[in-house]
Amino acid sequence: MTTLGVVFRPQQPPERLREVVRAAEDCGLQELWLWEDCFLEGGIATAAAALAWSERLRVGVGVLPVPLRNVAITAMELATLERMFPGRGIWGVGHGVQDWMGQVGERVASPITLLREYLETLRALLAGQRITVQGRYVQLDEVALDWPPATAPPILAAATGPRTLALVGAAADGVILTSSTPADGIRSAAEIVRAARPEAAAAQPYPIVVYLLAATGAGAADRVAAELRAERRDTIPGIGVAGDARAIADAVIAWTEAGATSVVLQPTGDEPDPVGFVRFAAEQVRPLLP
Repeated sequence: MTTLGVVFRPQQPPERLREVVRAAEDCGLQELWLWEDCFLEGGIATAAAALAWSERLRVGVGVLPVPLRNVAITAMELATLERMFPGRGIWGVGHGVQDWMGQVGERVASPITLLREYLETLRALLAGQRITVQGRYVQLDEVALDWPPATAPPILAAATGPRTLALVGAAADGVILTSSTPADGIRSAAEIVRAARPEAAAAQPYPIVVYLLAATGAGAADRVAAELRAERRDTIPGIGVAGDARAIADAVIAWTEAGATSVVLQPTGDEPDPVGFVRFAAEQVRPLLP
């Protein structure tokens, strides 16, 4: 079964989040995703609010940039949310956009080394372990959570290049791919992450979350094209879709057939009706999916 989600873009003001969450809960959307993009909205703050304003909705954060966050702080915050809202959070971490990391003085020489150390440490802390780490970037001295979650949540990680994909396949519980990933890119990524899985873990389906830029209604095609041009992604074929529910459902199905286990519709940054888009995804697109 295809899991369908929608991103609440942080280009929307944070005070609009509550109405989007309520709409997502009311219409049965499977997943609402949030971003921690510099310098827009915080991922933990928005996730906490979204979880508190809903009862059933799953809320994903994709992703928390690891150079910005001490791993102990991330573990504390995720553990707190997991204890208050068990099993409803979907947590992703990643390198972060390197230019943004440079702007705040947190760009590292080896993002892959940092991500590896971070994933290993974060997962150990959430599993309730007391650990000492003397890594290149992560250093802890006899640290353990006083309030670990009853069940350690899966930790996903963002990846694009083959080296990071291989790392994520080996060290994380799932991968998050950007909306710049075409169908062939999804297939290639799936091959890399699955090849990197330990033999015992490889028997289980490996979560592959993919964002899909999408728009519907008046001016939809123009908005998608304008965003792709502005981000210099208009030369990548097939990474945006505009049209009615059937057109968008067909694109979701194509992404699923390429290997995605969860497709998250990414409205354009200037989406005029984020509440309506959530309802459109849940009530019109979702029934057309396998």
